[in-house]
Amino acid sequence: MSTDKIKTNLADVESKIDKVSTEPVTLVAVSKQQPDERIDAALDAGQRVFGENRVQEAMSRWAHRRASYPDLTLHLIGPLQTNKAAEAVALFDVIEVVDREKLAAALAKEMAKQDRHLPCLVQVNTGEEEQKSGIRPQDTKTFVHHCQSHHGLNITGLMCIPPADEEPAMHFALLAKLAAECGLPVLSMGMSGDYPEAITFGATSVRVGSAIFGARLPRQ
Repeated sequence: MSTDKIKTNLADVESKIDKVSTEPVTLVAVSKQQPDERIDAALDAGQRVFGENRVQEAMSRWAHRRASYPDLTLHLIGPLQTNKAAEAVALFDVIEVVDREKLAAALAKEMAKQDRHLPCLVQVNTGEEEQKSGIRPQDTKTFVHHCQSHHGLNITGLMCIPPADEEPAMHFALLAKLAAECGLPVLSMGMSGDYPEAITFGATSVRVGSAIFGARLPRQ
């Protein structure tokens, strides 16, 4: 994909966000498995917020770019193993995938050690899918409170990935309801195929990959 096409895609996504949003919405450009030239095209177009799934891949891509782009904001949006907590806290600016007690404890320990108290989101498994990470909806409020009061994590919102074979609207509505019950302002929901709809349900952050960058390259 050409650099001009990526710039056009970014402008198109931003235009669609503006049409449906009444409040500011953060566009997280999902850069996982994308080649350098596509990432640089997005940076050249002014995009500064990116999402990555894997800590090691993100380190190889972004560590050397930090000096050139001091206003860069990196979101971890993929599953995090506890043994990668130290690297994740050092590299990322937002952790969107707090999904279990053991990880909450590991992140709290590393944030205290590194004095980097990052905003975190609790991932909710709104479809209660066995193969997917996340807290069950009915356990969300208790888990959020535990992360805040016991671990001292800065939980600012919730994140979900609706089941691929279900209408996402009901999952967006559920996440919005849970966030309101928890008193959390940030809702990370909506991807390339459904981000405008997610915004109508209150998304404050959308994670958009293929609509900007095109299809991901096969993992080597």
